[in-house]
Amino acid sequence: MGPWRCLLLLPLLAAALRAQQQQFMEYVERRLTLLEERISQWHDQSSRYSTELRDFKNQVLGMLEAAEKEREAMRSEAESAAVRVDRLEREVDYLETQNPAPPCVEVDETLMEKQVATAKQRKNEKYTKLTDCSDTIASVRAMKILKRFGSTSGLWTKDAAGNSEKIYVFDGTANDTVYVFPRMREFTLFSATRKAARIKLPYPWVGTGHLVYDGHLYYIRQQGPFQVIKFNLANKTVVDSSVFPAEEQIPVFGLSPFTYIEVAADEEGLWAIYATKEDEKNICLAKLDPTSLDIEQMWDTPCPRENAEAAFVVCGALHVVYNTRLPSRSRVQCVFDVSGTLASEDASLVYFPKRYGSHSSMKYSPQERQIYAWDDGYQIIYRMEMKKKLEV
Repeated sequence: MGPWRCLLLLPLLAAALRAQQQQFMEYVERRLTLLEERISQWHDQSSRYSTELRDFKNQVLGMLEAAEKEREAMRSEAESAAVRVDRLEREVDYLETQNPAPPCVEVDETLMEKQVATAKQRKNEKYTKLTDCSDTIASVRAMKILKRFGSTSGLWTKDAAGNSEKIYVFDGTANDTVYVFPRMREFTLFSATRKAARIKLPYPWVGTGHLVYDGHLYYIRQQGPFQVIKFNLANKTVVDSSVFPAEEQIPVFGLSPFTYIEVAADEEGLWAIYATKEDEKNICLAKLDPTSLDIEQMWDTPCPRENAEAAFVVCGALHVVYNTRLPSRSRVQCVFDVSGTLASEDASLVYFPKRYGSHSSMKYSPQERQIYAWDDGYQIIYRMEMKKKLEV
């Protein structure tokens, strides 16, 4: 090809090159325009989302502020209600103190004749006291809630006559195994029974009227006639047993239908609290010989079974604790002194502090002057304030 032909092609190539550049620039402009539109859309959406998030944050902050105000208002109302309830309880306590409960004995001519006949029959059978104990309960000085352990009903106690620190626990109202904790500390700190020894009894027990006294366990056998078993805790053997000499026994407490015999201890020794169908309205009391389990003396008390939930003996005087079907505040409303020193109407009206439910057992410790109580699964200690009977 000659030089003149090359010169002719140069303008054509230059025109083609300019056309391609123009097309490329147009393509790039279109792409940039699209990108700008997308960036603009993203910016608009981001701005909208930021506005919505800010509005939502302000709304949540407003709701939290309103909730905090409502919480403060409710807390203030709860504190005010607690103050009013506390004031009401103090007023009720004052009214209960100023207006004693009605007499615990119904005016029944037949019952009075029976009591008079019994009194005449036993007028020469006066109880000879073994000690010079002349104290009676004045009030509950303090209450201490130890823990919650086991079933709603049960019994826990120490040895009422010994110096042992062991804690004996009867979980439930029918079983054959007793838990023994070495000290109060182990019983209080540990929720499980791994720190406790287990004593499997030869016969199952029933109710919550059992007692640990001078190294022996006195408990009520579950099967057959009501039988008091004396069990040596040291060598794990049955020392003695005795069928309780009372016909047609019924639950001793109206609010605790699982207990037929309550074995109790005081400064005078061992007692049995029971009831029979012959006089199903009232509670009976018997003095037990701890060695032979013989009945030394028996009394028909004026204390009714109805609404009774527990009982214990202090210095030879039976104290019966009453409540209501819907658990309320327990109170000692009937006292029967076997020596005749203290009349029921002259005894102090003792109210126990408010608790959780009702007592399934109350064991008096004559050495410590306190009561070990089982209240709806909670183990409680009541420390008692005492005074002389003649000073009541």
